[in-house]
Amino acid sequence: MFQKILIANRGEIACRVIRTARAMGIKTVAVYSEADATALHVRAADEAVAIGGSAAAESYLRIDRIVEACKSTGAEAVHPGYGFLSEREAFARALDAAGIVFIGPNLHAIAAMGDKIESKKLAAAAGVSTVPGYLGVIPDAEAAVGIANDIGYPVMIKASAGGGGKGMRLSRSDAETREGFRSASNEARASFGDDRVFIEKYIVEPRHIEIQVMGDAHGNVIYLGERECSIQRRHQKVIEEAPSPFLDPPTRAAMGAQAVALAQAVQYRSAGTVEFIVDRERNFYFLEMNTRLQVEHPVTEEVTGLDLVELMIRVAWGEKLPLTQDQVRLGGSAIEARIYAEDPLRNFIPSIGRLTRYRPPAGPGIRVDTGVDEGAEISMFYDPMIAKLVSFGASRAEAIERMAGALDAFQIRGLNHNIGFLAAIMGRERFRDGRLSTDFIPTEFPDGFHGADLAPETQDLLVSIAAVAQYRAATRDARAGQPLHPVPVPHDWTVLVGPPPRAPREIRVEARPAPDEGFVVTLDGRTRLLETGWQPGDFLFEARIDGQALTAQLDRKGIGWSVIQQGAAIEMRVVARHTGRLAGLMPVKAAADLSKFLLSPMPGLLVSVAVAEGQEVKAGEELAVVEAMKMENVLRAERDGTVKKIHAAARDSLAVDQIILEFETT
Repeated sequence: MFQKILIANRGEIACRVIRTARAMGIKTVAVYSEADATALHVRAADEAVAIGGSAAAESYLRIDRIVEACKSTGAEAVHPGYGFLSEREAFARALDAAGIVFIGPNLHAIAAMGDKIESKKLAAAAGVSTVPGYLGVIPDAEAAVGIANDIGYPVMIKASAGGGGKGMRLSRSDAETREGFRSASNEARASFGDDRVFIEKYIVEPRHIEIQVMGDAHGNVIYLGERECSIQRRHQKVIEEAPSPFLDPPTRAAMGAQAVALAQAVQYRSAGTVEFIVDRERNFYFLEMNTRLQVEHPVTEEVTGLDLVELMIRVAWGEKLPLTQDQVRLGGSAIEARIYAEDPLRNFIPSIGRLTRYRPPAGPGIRVDTGVDEGAEISMFYDPMIAKLVSFGASRAEAIERMAGALDAFQIRGLNHNIGFLAAIMGRERFRDGRLSTDFIPTEFPDGFHGADLAPETQDLLVSIAAVAQYRAATRDARAGQPLHPVPVPHDWTVLVGPPPRAPREIRVEARPAPDEGFVVTLDGRTRLLETGWQPGDFLFEARIDGQALTAQLDRKGIGWSVIQQGAAIEMRVVARHTGRLAGLMPVKAAADLSKFLLSPMPGLLVSVAVAEGQEVKAGEELAVVEAMKMENVLRAERDGTVKKIHAAARDSLAVDQIILEFETT
């Protein structure tokens, strides 16, 4: 077996590979950029080598520096993780030339599957179902329009060298095709150095279901069930699960057989994933093959009991697969939720900064794969993933309940994140019923995410939590101020629900101490017994209310509280009754009017400004394009108007809410 391997990656996946290598008794070498000098994967490895600047192009994409790091440390093999160089034929070829083992597929498989156009041709030749489309080179936008009309709308424009949702656009009209061709080409060039795109028919109500395959160098290939990856935003996966709640055994077997046939056609070795689009009638069509480990591989590990990273390492060493297809067993249900540093309330703009608090959940059936710890910095240079939260249960319903509870308990502070959005998805009836498709998010959240809606009963529980928290905080303060003769703490409170400056909703609540850390809480004529060990300063509020377990997160917000549960965040001020009456008389302050400005919705690079000073624009017209983490975001006019002043120029680096341009006021 290998004595030492190098991980040509960073963050979560680097830590994941290190964990398995250590369990196998293999030494590890990490590589890092300037931005990652103190990162968790650097500290977790046995050795670490600096390979360049913060930008990926100056470090993690530098083949020469990674090969040199292998030579200088004596690493015999390289695990590429996912992303970066994991599917680059040139990288595997350079390692081979240096006598270093690539823990991945052979060069032929990488080359054949790395080109999305050629892979579809090869799949068709292997008897794999493919989506109708045009696989030739498309020279310009007008040619794309002609092809789209020949296929029939809607169509999907995709980068030939694409992956991870980059270089992909859905089009329903000629105008969208022209813009989509341009944007997809630009993103493809920036992300992959290859601006070629192809066009294929868009399947209505599609599901994204993928088959995990594993092959060895002795000609053996098996499939390890499927993963449902239909919950996506902008073609990027958000939640994945295994098995799919939609597939029946015959369809699973047919998809698995085609995936194996494709892998065998290229003598596939190592872990790989064959992705399919599946329609409402369970007809399935080949999308692409990813010749690497997938982000969502943990759900397959949970339902099969296999360590895919270990299998990859053993296959690379030359061992045969330790099981045959007949020995593959699927049991239980697993769900993975990707925790990202982004702001769902502001159209999911990336959020960068330091994790001032990071406390992942734990418990039966809960797994957290991460590459950060408390104090880590989420940088603008890389993918904004913080962690992957995985739940496992004997049934899908149990996995969902465990995931929902874990999301409520996941403590992150210092930057914005998408936990509330993920919790809201878990609560949707359509998700719980397994009625999924790739349009789930735009259908369920047509106007974006604005916080989860809480049932009145749940909101009452959160109000009760705030009242109990206020009582305990007031009791502590009273004892600290007058230790011998503490000031009496009232039991009757008015809870003002809603952040200032809006006029709050007033709720009267009473909280009286009961034995054994309990409180008798009366709200709207109903009395509840709330038992909790919470003390001021705790972020997690764990309680039993009338015997029912409840977990929420509690933050001080000035003189009030922010209570977070089930994807909803409610701001409340708990005051004495007479203070509540006076609060209703306070004037409401008007918010600042920013409608005359176009603000950058995220930190990023201003790619272009499409208008000039003095120009009249119409609602919906393109104003500017901002690139963040290699994704282009087109900013459009919300209403008709005239541009008064341009405040930023193309290639400028923008901060969030930085002014790009200003409109004339009317």
